[in-house]
Amino acid sequence: MNPLPTACPICQAKDLTVTGFFCRECDSRVEGRFLVETPFASLTQEQLEFVATFIRCEGKFNRMEEELEVSYPTLRGRLHEVIRSMGFEPGRDESMPLPEKARRRILEQLEAGEISYDAAMMQLQIE
Repeated sequence: MNPLPTACPICQAKDLTVTGFFCRECDSRVEGRFLVETPFASLTQEQLEFVATFIRCEGKFNRMEEELEVSYPTLRGRLHEVIRSMGFEPGRDESMPLPEKARRRILEQLEAGEISYDAAMMQLQIE
């Protein structure tokens, strides 16, 4: 079965309207205009898979790095793509600078070899 399209295959317009449903079990059809209200409707299959991995890994990029075999900056970039596709702007609601306690924790993880230099630098700049 094909996924619900996110854009018109003819003109690429993003404002599609669902006009019917069919039940294979009882052979019923429902027709009309139905609004699909979900921020996930605009995501590509690849982006949905990324979101599923993000949830499965509880949002922990270190686990995602291992599973997807990509770097922290690549993961961050893909997350920003998903955020933009959902109609939001990444970093718009950024929090205050990194507290000293969190900064020390990152540096301790780096010193213990638990995270790479690049990962530590990204966390110190982004978090």
